[in-house]
Amino acid sequence: MKTKHLLTLCLCLLCPLLASAQADSIRPLARWLDTEGRPINAHGGGILYHEGRYYWYGEHRPERGFSTEVGITCYSSDDLIHWKYESVALPVSEENGSDIERGCIMERPKVIFNPKTRKFVLWFHLELKGKGYAAARAAVATADAPQGPFRYLRSFRLNPGQYPKDWGEEQKAKARFTPEDYEMDWWTDPWRVKITDGMLFMRDLEGGQMSRDQTLFVDTDGQAYQITSSEENLTLVISQLNEDFTAPNGQFIRVAPGGQNEAPTIFKHRGTYWMITSGCTGWAPNAARMFSAPSIWGPWTQHPNPCTGPGADKTFSGQGTYVLPLPQYGEDAFLFMADQWRPKSLADSRYLWLPIRFDSEGKPQLRFEKSWTLESLK
Repeated sequence: MKTKHLLTLCLCLLCPLLASAQADSIRPLARWLDTEGRPINAHGGGILYHEGRYYWYGEHRPERGFSTEVGITCYSSDDLIHWKYESVALPVSEENGSDIERGCIMERPKVIFNPKTRKFVLWFHLELKGKGYAAARAAVATADAPQGPFRYLRSFRLNPGQYPKDWGEEQKAKARFTPEDYEMDWWTDPWRVKITDGMLFMRDLEGGQMSRDQTLFVDTDGQAYQITSSEENLTLVISQLNEDFTAPNGQFIRVAPGGQNEAPTIFKHRGTYWMITSGCTGWAPNAARMFSAPSIWGPWTQHPNPCTGPGADKTFSGQGTYVLPLPQYGEDAFLFMADQWRPKSLADSRYLWLPIRFDSEGKPQLRFEKSWTLESLK
């Protein structure tokens, strides 16, 4: 018995050392530990690179269920391999009735830095406690340091009373919504036409548009955007943000209306904007979709699935969450972040990080690699 206890003690002492001594490679779908030997719990997340250090923000997922009991976590690293736990950057509230009351749903957190205000700005998808996925709100918090603590500001629907910047009077007339329209049989051809024309957009015009799976993007000119799944996950919306990055400024477009896209990721490569998204199949993986445009405002063109090789039809069992540019490794260096969801225990969902490669035509490609190094991006 003493031998057994001694062995257990040795393993506990060795875990942090083993975690910090792992090979300098990224191993998709392995069980990732932080520098203290604890499983990293930062799902649906994104990475901010600030002053030589990477900050990874993600959903703290429970062992059972899917509501948020802890909040949004932050880890940091100087090499994208070894991650130090920093904090619960934005904890749930213990106040009854708070937007972020324990038991709400906080998903897809992303953080960007505003050089004018010197604030770190956090956006995430918020669902209110006990309301399922009906609220479909965007939520915002700010902090003075990358690891937080973040101060919760508010949650809201997007662009209330506003029309897409590319809509003229003819499009507005075509998109008229009546309760009778909403009673149409879903998934029929007439219904699809109505959705494309903006039936659900008009339904939500006064109160604002839905915001579920979302990401943030800062362009090379410093302008920031939120990209989100809207209109019951049927349409993507790209909204330009105001000067302090805490709200839309009223300039936005709809992308792929009626296309059923969620989990948007976006990046810019050699002057072209690229989006990689997923279909809508709950926790189950599906084939990725890809779009490109010469401008953030479009026109956006859909391309075939960027994934190639075995497992491509299921995005290698993952769902995208963010694309991180790595300019220190070259202008063609990008990291595609995804999660392999495990709904029986979401805390054990694994991380699928892959390099984006480019074919001879300059189109992004993803291929599963069991282990890869950042040096290979050069």
